[in-house]
Amino acid sequence: MTSTEPSTERSNKISTEPSTASAPTAAPPLGPRVIALAHYASRALLENVLARHGATFQQSVALRLVAVAEGLLERDRLVEGVVGSLKIDAGDVHRVIDELIGAGLLAPQEPSRVRITDAGRELYETTSAETAPLTARIYAGLPAEDLAAAGRVLSLITERADAELAALTATRPVPPTPIK
Repeated sequence: MTSTEPSTERSNKISTEPSTASAPTAAPPLGPRVIALAHYASRALLENVLARHGATFQQSVALRLVAVAEGLLERDRLVEGVVGSLKIDAGDVHRVIDELIGAGLLAPQEPSRVRITDAGRELYETTSAETAPLTARIYAGLPAEDLAAAGRVLSLITERADAELAALTATRPVPPTPIK
Protein backbone atom coordinates (compact mmCIF):
# COMPACT_ATOMS: atom_id res chain seq x y z
CA MET A 1 0.00 0.00 0.00
CA THR A 2 1.33 3.43 -0.89
CA SER A 3 0.97 6.51 1.23
CA THR A 4 -1.70 7.97 -1.06
CA GLU A 5 -4.04 5.01 -0.64
CA PRO A 6 -6.55 5.11 2.18
CA SER A 7 -5.77 2.82 5.06
CA THR A 8 -8.22 0.05 5.76
CA GLU A 9 -6.67 -0.65 9.12
CA ARG A 10 -8.49 0.67 12.17
CA SER A 11 -6.52 2.49 14.78
CA ASN A 12 -6.65 1.14 18.31
CA LYS A 13 -5.90 4.56 19.73
CA ILE A 14 -8.58 6.45 21.63
CA SER A 15 -9.21 9.84 20.11
CA THR A 16 -8.78 12.88 22.31
CA GLU A 17 -10.53 15.06 19.78
CA PRO A 18 -14.13 16.03 20.53
CA SER A 19 -16.63 13.99 18.63
CA THR A 20 -18.52 15.77 15.89
CA ALA A 21 -21.22 13.11 15.82
CA SER A 22 -24.05 13.61 18.24
CA ALA A 23 -25.15 10.54 20.02
CA PRO A 24 -28.89 10.36 20.36
CA THR A 25 -29.96 11.10 23.90
CA ALA A 26 -33.27 10.59 25.53
CA ALA A 27 -35.09 13.85 26.09
CA PRO A 28 -35.47 14.62 29.76
CA PRO A 29 -39.03 15.05 30.95
CA LEU A 30 -40.15 18.64 31.23
CA GLY A 31 -39.68 19.81 34.78
CA PRO A 32 -38.38 22.71 36.84
CA ARG A 33 -34.71 22.01 36.08
CA VAL A 34 -35.21 21.73 32.32
CA ILE A 35 -37.25 24.94 32.29
CA ALA A 36 -34.68 26.75 34.44
CA LEU A 37 -31.76 25.62 32.27
CA ALA A 38 -33.50 26.80 29.10
CA HIS A 39 -34.41 30.11 30.75
CA TYR A 40 -30.91 30.81 32.05
CA ALA A 41 -29.21 29.78 28.82
CA SER A 42 -31.44 32.14 26.84
CA ARG A 43 -31.17 34.91 29.43
CA ALA A 44 -27.37 34.68 29.39
CA LEU A 45 -27.41 35.36 25.64
CA LEU A 46 -29.67 38.37 26.09
CA GLU A 47 -27.65 39.71 29.02
CA ASN A 48 -24.48 39.43 26.93
CA VAL A 49 -26.07 41.60 24.23
CA LEU A 50 -27.47 44.05 26.79
CA ALA A 51 -24.14 44.39 28.60
CA ARG A 52 -22.49 45.61 25.39
CA HIS A 53 -24.95 48.50 25.52
CA GLY A 54 -24.73 49.14 29.26
CA ALA A 55 -28.23 47.82 29.99
CA THR A 56 -29.47 45.25 32.49
CA PHE A 57 -32.04 42.51 32.10
CA GLN A 58 -34.54 44.31 34.35
CA GLN A 59 -34.08 47.52 32.36
CA SER A 60 -34.71 45.65 29.11
CA VAL A 61 -37.97 44.18 30.43
CA ALA A 62 -39.21 47.62 31.49
CA LEU A 63 -38.02 49.28 28.28
CA ARG A 64 -39.75 46.64 26.15
CA LEU A 65 -43.08 47.20 27.89
CA VAL A 66 -42.89 50.93 27.15
CA ALA A 67 -41.61 50.36 23.61
CA VAL A 68 -44.55 48.15 22.64
CA ALA A 69 -47.15 50.30 24.42
CA GLU A 70 -49.32 52.59 22.37
CA GLY A 71 -48.06 56.04 23.40
CA LEU A 72 -47.72 56.98 27.05
CA LEU A 73 -47.79 54.34 29.78
CA GLU A 74 -48.93 54.85 33.35
CA ARG A 75 -45.95 54.32 35.64
CA ASP A 76 -48.01 52.08 37.96
CA ARG A 77 -49.03 49.92 35.01
CA LEU A 78 -45.38 49.61 33.98
CA VAL A 79 -44.44 48.62 37.52
CA GLU A 80 -47.22 46.01 37.58
CA GLY A 81 -46.05 44.62 34.23
CA VAL A 82 -42.43 44.24 35.34
CA VAL A 83 -43.41 42.82 38.75
CA GLY A 84 -45.72 40.36 36.99
CA SER A 85 -43.00 39.30 34.57
CA LEU A 86 -40.00 39.14 36.89
CA LYS A 87 -41.64 38.55 40.29
CA ILE A 88 -39.51 41.26 41.88
CA ASP A 89 -40.38 43.93 44.42
CA ALA A 90 -42.20 47.03 43.17
CA GLY A 91 -39.56 49.22 44.84
CA ASP A 92 -36.90 47.57 42.72
CA VAL A 93 -38.93 48.28 39.59
CA HIS A 94 -39.32 51.95 40.53
CA ARG A 95 -35.50 52.13 40.84
CA VAL A 96 -35.13 50.52 37.40
CA ILE A 97 -37.55 53.06 35.90
CA ASP A 98 -35.61 55.88 37.56
CA GLU A 99 -32.39 54.46 36.07
CA LEU A 100 -33.98 54.45 32.61
CA ILE A 101 -35.18 58.04 33.10
CA GLY A 102 -31.73 59.07 34.35
CA ALA A 103 -30.12 57.47 31.29
CA GLY A 104 -32.47 59.36 28.98
CA LEU A 105 -34.15 56.16 27.73
CA LEU A 106 -37.54 56.98 29.27
CA ALA A 107 -39.05 60.39 29.94
CA PRO A 108 -41.57 61.16 32.67
CA GLN A 109 -44.85 62.70 31.58
CA GLU A 110 -47.27 64.36 33.96
CA PRO A 111 -49.03 63.36 36.03
CA SER A 112 -47.65 59.80 36.39
CA ARG A 113 -46.86 58.46 32.96
CA VAL A 114 -43.69 57.62 31.05
CA ARG A 115 -42.78 57.49 27.39
CA ILE A 116 -39.88 56.01 25.52
CA THR A 117 -37.35 58.49 24.16
CA ASP A 118 -35.63 58.28 20.80
CA ALA A 119 -32.53 56.94 22.57
CA GLY A 120 -34.68 54.35 24.37
CA ARG A 121 -36.32 53.28 21.13
CA GLU A 122 -32.90 53.01 19.47
CA LEU A 123 -31.57 50.83 22.31
CA TYR A 124 -34.66 48.62 22.23
CA GLU A 125 -34.48 48.21 18.43
CA THR A 126 -30.72 47.63 18.44
CA THR A 127 -30.77 44.95 21.13
CA SER A 128 -33.81 43.33 19.53
CA ALA A 129 -32.01 43.24 16.18
CA GLU A 130 -28.87 41.78 17.77
CA THR A 131 -30.78 39.04 19.59
CA ALA A 132 -33.00 38.12 16.62
CA PRO A 133 -30.38 35.99 14.78
CA LEU A 134 -29.45 34.24 18.04
CA THR A 135 -33.09 33.40 18.65
CA ALA A 136 -33.53 32.27 15.06
CA ARG A 137 -30.60 29.86 15.35
CA ILE A 138 -31.87 28.50 18.67
CA TYR A 139 -35.36 27.80 17.30
CA ALA A 140 -34.22 26.73 13.81
CA GLY A 141 -35.54 23.35 12.76
CA LEU A 142 -37.91 22.93 15.69
CA PRO A 143 -41.24 21.68 14.37
CA ALA A 144 -44.12 24.16 14.66
CA GLU A 145 -46.21 21.52 16.45
CA ASP A 146 -43.51 21.11 19.11
CA LEU A 147 -43.26 24.86 19.60
CA ALA A 148 -47.04 25.14 19.91
CA ALA A 149 -47.16 22.30 22.44
CA ALA A 150 -44.29 23.82 24.42
CA GLY A 151 -46.05 27.19 24.39
CA ARG A 152 -49.26 25.67 25.71
CA VAL A 153 -47.50 23.69 28.44
CA LEU A 154 -45.27 26.56 29.56
CA SER A 155 -48.22 28.98 29.60
CA LEU A 156 -50.16 26.58 31.83
CA ILE A 157 -47.15 26.11 34.11
CA THR A 158 -46.77 29.91 34.38
CA GLU A 159 -50.46 30.34 35.15
CA ARG A 160 -50.34 27.69 37.86
CA ALA A 161 -47.09 28.99 39.35
CA ASP A 162 -48.53 32.52 39.45
CA ALA A 163 -51.62 31.18 41.26
CA GLU A 164 -49.43 29.31 43.77
CA LEU A 165 -47.33 32.42 44.37
CA ALA A 166 -50.46 34.53 44.88
CA ALA A 167 -51.78 31.99 47.42
CA LEU A 168 -48.44 31.91 49.26
CA THR A 169 -48.11 35.66 49.46
CA ALA A 170 -51.77 36.09 50.47
CA THR A 171 -51.30 33.87 53.51
CA ARG A 172 -47.71 34.81 54.26
CA PRO A 173 -46.87 38.21 52.81
CA VAL A 174 -43.34 38.78 51.65
CA PRO A 175 -41.63 41.23 54.01
CA PRO A 176 -40.76 44.58 52.44
CA THR A 177 -37.26 44.98 51.09
CA PRO A 178 -35.23 47.06 53.54
CA ILE A 179 -34.11 50.45 52.28
CA LYS A 180 -30.36 50.57 51.88
